[in-house]
Amino acid sequence: MDGGQEMQVEAAPYCCSTCDGGEVSGRNLARRNRKTRSLSTSSACNSSDCRRTQSLHGPSPVTTFGPKACMLQNPHAVMHIQDPASQRLTWNKPPKSVLVIKKIRDASLLQPFKELCIFLTEVKNMIVYVEKKVLEDPAISDDENFGAITKKFCTFREDLDDISNRVDFIICLGGDGTLLYASSLFQESVPPVMAFHLGSLGFLTPFKFDTYQSQVTQIIEGNAAIVLRSRLKVRVLKENWEKKARVDEKGIILTNGDIESSRKALQYQVLNEVVVDRGPSSYLSNVDLFLDGHLITTVQGDGVIVSTPTGSTAYAVAAGASMIHPNVPAIMITPICPHSLSFRPIVVPAGVELKIMLSCDARNTAWVSFDGRKRQEICHGDSITITTSCFPVPSICFRDPVNDWFESLAQCLHWNVRKKQNYLSSEDEEF
Repeated sequence: MDGGQEMQVEAAPYCCSTCDGGEVSGRNLARRNRKTRSLSTSSACNSSDCRRTQSLHGPSPVTTFGPKACMLQNPHAVMHIQDPASQRLTWNKPPKSVLVIKKIRDASLLQPFKELCIFLTEVKNMIVYVEKKVLEDPAISDDENFGAITKKFCTFREDLDDISNRVDFIICLGGDGTLLYASSLFQESVPPVMAFHLGSLGFLTPFKFDTYQSQVTQIIEGNAAIVLRSRLKVRVLKENWEKKARVDEKGIILTNGDIESSRKALQYQVLNEVVVDRGPSSYLSNVDLFLDGHLITTVQGDGVIVSTPTGSTAYAVAAGASMIHPNVPAIMITPICPHSLSFRPIVVPAGVELKIMLSCDARNTAWVSFDGRKRQEICHGDSITITTSCFPVPSICFRDPVNDWFESLAQCLHWNVRKKQNYLSSEDEEF
């Protein structure tokens, strides 16, 4: 008993200010719990029964560390961890124009495409943008009944016409490739994307076309959640040799006199992944990987994948990487069949700058592709610089970012699907 009394005396000075210094009553304990909870939640959430999904932000990290250290210049500033439930679509002005992307040469999409365009044009009075090669399909151009609608369309051509400031939102009809294609059309700010599952896989396309009228109406009214899918900003610097260099027996490049060279820079916005591989060569690829200017390792194998969290469920997961939710700010580095078995996939913070170059002793060149497109050869002297883009793809959710993602894992990838063990009765435990 004496020991217990001494413990109570020692604990009294550490009670909260609402306590009178004696024993902690139930009322004071409840006050102290509410006070402690308020330190880890947003100031906009005042009620004691406020749930996380109803808050404007997630927990607010403390930016002061000890008596003198801090991270932000203003110690009173608050750095929020974004709550996925707070990402909602908001229109500054009612949307007037929409880009409809249809998978080319897919006869099953003709009827949904026509129904959607008639609904947008006649019912919603929207300005519809369609790619010119879509309307060149004989099944569309030869349809006289649909011809009156197509005359109201605005057309464009890829890599020739700039529609970045003309489209308010995008509707994709097809599989995941249509969303990747929509991303490639906008090298800077991307309008919100609504993707209907009318393709083969549909991991990135959460909407069903059966109730498209009500769903499109909700989007136009601004009643939807969005997930910001980060992209990679990729810069390829190519060294174009005007004169051929001579290679000795050891594979070292030798030069006889001056070599005139011109450097050409290409830039891409990538939603899924950048893949560097050995191409048609039978030799292993041998590339150096730099992180913020420091050599991290040399990748020796079939290649390397640099992916976004969205791309983690594509090529990267097939190569052994983890699946990461799109809201996680990260860049994934995944080797393809590495020569060293200890080279495992790694995740680095979003915003770091990666650089990939051929090693000086590489036996062959490498090849690079961006979301499976723009495939090109990488030679000695060329470099690939990768970092997180400041222009994400706002993908409209069917329900919310978390539920949509796990629903896609269950339906498309059959995640954790297995045969369950039989029930073990008490009699079976005896044997």
